[in-house]
Amino acid sequence: MVLLVIDTQKLITNDRLYRFPVFVENVRRLTACARENDIEVIYIRHDDGEGQALTKGTDGYEIYEEFAPAPEEKIFDKCANSPFKDTGLLSYLLAKGEKRLIITGLQTDYCIDAAVKCGFEHGFEIVVPAFANTTVDNDYMTAEKTYEYYNRFLWPERYASCIPVDEAVEMLSNCKLKIKNG
Repeated sequence: MVLLVIDTQKLITNDRLYRFPVFVENVRRLTACARENDIEVIYIRHDDGEGQALTKGTDGYEIYEEFAPAPEEKIFDKCANSPFKDTGLLSYLLAKGEKRLIITGLQTDYCIDAAVKCGFEHGFEIVVPAFANTTVDNDYMTAEKTYEYYNRFLWPERYASCIPVDEAVEMLSNCKLKIKNG
């Protein structure tokens, strides 16, 4: 099992996001629990390319302080919505024999959706904890409607298990027990 923290970069991790305080608290809980239970936490960063606001080398490109990676945690950089496209993440996970991914981060309707669907297509069991992904309003839907569309309609029973964050925390905690007990 691996916890993927996707695109939680300073530029886009802010109070414009739907249920921002809940999102921050849930990502903090999940990363803390994963670390306490020796579950690998992997970060993904998005680079929009030179001259853009979200570009490698800018302060906004870096991971949001509230859940910054520990020194030993891996960071994969991407230039497309999917964290599996040309990043090395897929080969890394396959080499480790990983089967289950818990996915958190930004934004529900862009890179989280791509991660869920591409991860599913690559044979991973995908788990999406409630309110551990979020987005902003767009021209067609409010952030709330967008969140609900993906987390309550599109992903469940098709691509992912969408579960309460408390269940995800329990899953992370129980994984260490299984490792210890062999």
